[in-house]
Amino acid sequence: MCGAGGLGRLFPYTPESSLLTVECPAADYSASSIARAVEDCDAHLLNLNVTSETSVVPGNVVVDLRVNHRNADAVSRSLERYGFIVTSTDAAMSPAEEKARGNALELLHYLEI
Repeated sequence: MCGAGGLGRLFPYTPESSLLTVECPAADYSASSIARAVEDCDAHLLNLNVTSETSVVPGNVVVDLRVNHRNADAVSRSLERYGFIVTSTDAAMSPAEEKARGNALELLHYLEI
């Protein structure tokens, strides 16, 4: 997810962090509310980017976050308590881990054929 360009520049690898994608109605979007929800579970918001990704719910804003916890379960629950819809969570991977994962997926695809 965090290649050499694009998102890699916006979300540089940080050990012990997680990536989350959340949605909310555009009228309800508030970066400070997102930060408060993250900080309520003793985490720090490292990155926040409103994306151009379209939501399956018309009128929703999609936001990518990085927090300083490897396990994002508590952060996810807190964001949901604040009314945000968490659509994905993923522990951040180093470039080497990302490459190894890609290689493993290619091998699995090859073995399935």
